[in-house]
Amino acid sequence: MLHSRYNTHKWYLTVSRMDEEFIIKTYNEGINAVITLVRGMEAKISELSRQVVSLQQQVVSFQQEVIDLRKANQQLNIRISELEARLNKNSGNSSKPPSSDGYKKIQNSREKTGRPTGGQWGHEGKTLEKVENPDEVIEYKTPETCECGQSLVGVESTKKTRQMFDIPKPQIRVTEHVTYETVCPGCGKVHKTDFPAGVTQPVQYGENMQALMNYLTQYQLIPLERAAEAIEDITGQAVSEATLVNAADALYEKLGDPVEEIKQKVTASDVVGFDETGMRSEGKNKWMHAASTETLTYYAIHEKRGEKAARDIGILPDFKGTAVHDHWKPYYRFTDCTHAECNAHHLRSLKDVAENYHQDWANEMVGLLVKIYRRVEDLKAQGFTGMPEEEIQLWHGRYHDILSRGIEEDAQKSPQVLNKKGKPKKSKPLQLLLQLQQYDIETLAFMYDFEVPFHNNLTERDLRMQKLRQKISGCFRGKNGANVFCRIRSYISTARKNGIDAMEAIAMAVRGQPFIPEV
Repeated sequence: MLHSRYNTHKWYLTVSRMDEEFIIKTYNEGINAVITLVRGMEAKISELSRQVVSLQQQVVSFQQEVIDLRKANQQLNIRISELEARLNKNSGNSSKPPSSDGYKKIQNSREKTGRPTGGQWGHEGKTLEKVENPDEVIEYKTPETCECGQSLVGVESTKKTRQMFDIPKPQIRVTEHVTYETVCPGCGKVHKTDFPAGVTQPVQYGENMQALMNYLTQYQLIPLERAAEAIEDITGQAVSEATLVNAADALYEKLGDPVEEIKQKVTASDVVGFDETGMRSEGKNKWMHAASTETLTYYAIHEKRGEKAARDIGILPDFKGTAVHDHWKPYYRFTDCTHAECNAHHLRSLKDVAENYHQDWANEMVGLLVKIYRRVEDLKAQGFTGMPEEEIQLWHGRYHDILSRGIEEDAQKSPQVLNKKGKPKKSKPLQLLLQLQQYDIETLAFMYDFEVPFHNNLTERDLRMQKLRQKISGCFRGKNGANVFCRIRSYISTARKNGIDAMEAIAMAVRGQPFIPEV
């Protein structure tokens, strides 16, 4: 057995080195030598066949491994691109606030106009100027006699004036109200006088003091502790934080009917901007909703962000005008009104596609939207109330041409990735393309109706101060604190939009004569 294995091994080595001379030699040795050679070759071929099969299996396994690695590499590249895009997001190409940009300079989309910086010609300035009738005049007259002995009485003088604008030091003024009661000695009839309306307590703060408290806490957003400190520093009167809270609660009660009227006027408006932002209240995440026009503002706090919140607040269910908002889908569940999308959001999203996904169609779309906006503004300045239908169709066609080219470009530049169900996953640029394609009328609503704004910045600005309040003072800890804030801010914002300064508007409300806009 050992000899046979040795001979087989020998023949393997021999066959591997076989040449023409060896074959002839084997042939000459006789038939047995040839048979042995052939059998050895047969064993060798069988062994090699098994090796080939094994290697083929390994090749198939390696091929599958390469396919898997390529898929994994593709997914990792996509993930890296997504993370890089997320890292490159800023206030210019996303909805992130400018405070998150840090010290990095963000390139904005403004074009140079060639005008100098600062106030432009014709704008209303705020330069301090002299008044004709000052409250007090202090004269510094020349002496009646010159040093040489000459009398200066009756000599005409050249007068120069300088005016200094200042305020007197605030001081608490205590007014005591006294009523009397007298009994007629003849018939016994009782004669008595009443305290003025609003004077209900033995000791209380007056209207101006209450207005100052609410101005500092509800409008200037100063925290309670600092507001109490400021009032004491300014007036010399120490107040507690509870007093400030009570002043806000009292104002809240007085503004119930006025703010409800503001809400009804918003609902009846032709164009209203809607937006929402997260707020912390009572240790929970809630949502502050805003509905704004050029002259009205209404705020409401709700635990939800979407359709349920809008229905509970009660404006959108009865609204018949045009709702301007971002692409938050629950807005579209209200079908009694028309919709317009905020193009400020679109411009940021398009900038994101151009910068982070390097697709050229996005810059083309930005240019087109800006051109249409400028054209609309030019027509408005000329007194037109609408754009000619032929021009509308021209802009609309260019809009869809860019989207068609964008879909082709995305197919070339975005890798095909399958989701968990095995279906192709839509890239971020393609999602934006399909959104702009499906919601073309809503995106270009400002072109079809000149009353519709290009963006929803008005409502976003109305919400911005509420975010600032949260940064300064934190969450609303009281059960009704957020509702108090929303009602008072609705009133103040509306008053300011109508040219009433915040302090005066608050004082009017405290006196029971709140400002109600006539819309």
